[in-house]
Amino acid sequence: MGHKTAESHLRSLDDGRRIFIDGERVERVTEHPAFRQAARSVAGLYDFQAEPAQREKMTFDPGNGRRVSRAWQLPTSYEELVARREALVAWAELHHGFMGRSPDHVASTIAAMYMGLDVYEAYEGGRPGVVRDYYAHARDNDLYISYVIIDPQGDRSKATSAEGNADLAVAIVDEDAGGITVRGSKMLGTGAVLSNEILVTTLRPLKPDEGRYAFTAAVPLNLAGMSLLSRRSYERASPSTFDYPLSSRFDENDALLFFDDVKIPWDRVFVHRDPACQLAQWHDTPAHAYQNYQAEIRLLVKMRFLVGLARKITETIGTFNFPQVRETLGELAGHVGMIEAFVYGMEAKGRHRGPYFMPDAGLVYAAQIQSQLLYPKIIHFLRELSGGGVLMLPSSVEDFANPEIAALIGRTQYSPSLSSQERVKLFKLAWDAVGSEFASRHTQYEMFYSGPRPVTTGMAFRTFDWSRATGAVDAMLASYPTPDIARAEPHAPAARAG
Repeated sequence: MGHKTAESHLRSLDDGRRIFIDGERVERVTEHPAFRQAARSVAGLYDFQAEPAQREKMTFDPGNGRRVSRAWQLPTSYEELVARREALVAWAELHHGFMGRSPDHVASTIAAMYMGLDVYEAYEGGRPGVVRDYYAHARDNDLYISYVIIDPQGDRSKATSAEGNADLAVAIVDEDAGGITVRGSKMLGTGAVLSNEILVTTLRPLKPDEGRYAFTAAVPLNLAGMSLLSRRSYERASPSTFDYPLSSRFDENDALLFFDDVKIPWDRVFVHRDPACQLAQWHDTPAHAYQNYQAEIRLLVKMRFLVGLARKITETIGTFNFPQVRETLGELAGHVGMIEAFVYGMEAKGRHRGPYFMPDAGLVYAAQIQSQLLYPKIIHFLRELSGGGVLMLPSSVEDFANPEIAALIGRTQYSPSLSSQERVKLFKLAWDAVGSEFASRHTQYEMFYSGPRPVTTGMAFRTFDWSRATGAVDAMLASYPTPDIARAEPHAPAARAG
């Protein structure tokens, strides 16, 4: 089998999967107006990767003489980790970081689970042989895998198995020699509609008696009984690429997945009825840190794009040389520099886990905390720099086709550096990045894709080198004497007068 191509990926999506949107079932994902352009954006990643000029950057030989995507690479040195990052950057630059669950994200997860096979071996419910075989299968076929790792919100004050929640989350309801049967729902299937397969698992800790929810499996999206309920499609709501250049092409979609007695064969089950193993596969293997390292690489590309957009806006409206504007642009540049430094620092501070060289987990989680704060701040600055320019725009590209309207656009959309058409084009892009429904979803996504703030701060707390930090304080305290408490006889009571 040769390199995966755009054509072969698109062909693989028309497999009979059950997707519902706007009251109807989707017959063909690749031709439906809600998904077709996003599907082609994903497919384009594979054509780019297959170009002869990109062979060395984008692929590697895993040892079988056949080159595959670097998304599946298991780095054994700092140099290999950096080479893989450069490939991920090249992919992210094709969608400017707006596809948060591009194929390299869950590929990172599966690769890191493989690198942590010893964790699966340590638990009764772990199935390391399945993980090993699935990694090789997914790598060699360059599968686009997405995942659902979160239960529907339900009542978050209660356990997964509590009344009201128990029938929401996916659970094992039967099993036999052929595999397990599961029923229930999962969110947040970002990119699932565009994927080949889905990793069904749980990131949330489970109680010891909640074994029926404690399974992990990787399955095709067309299994009998599976349904994908898509959210509103921003692509479908985009009248043209000119008016919505991001929404119309990079809306990877989110979906709720419902499993109605879905039979999953044993050769796809990574964890079986083991809450401890279910959690350990995320944090005792490199999986959670490695997938979020990929996410920070993508975010760096996205933030660089947004800051470039900010400068273009100020040049277009003639505010670039205002001192206060330069101050804002400098602050934005500093934010991008911080995330870039984090990414390079994760690599420079990386260490071996057995034969594999992994980015530093502590810096991954420190970066996530900063990212959750910085993204909405960057969007706010972009809004300030744009002012009313993103609001007073022609209604659509169709206005240019009417000579009378086009003449008015030419007289009112003035810029010292661009034509009226170019000015409108830039501000349409800016609105799609900061103010459209697509943009609002991205702000929410970047604030929460790595978990609620208590989760990310908890991960940073867990992985920080507290012994070194408190040890420095102890060393300082030990470097100078502590005063002795003076021992004196208690004073005799004063004699009473009189």
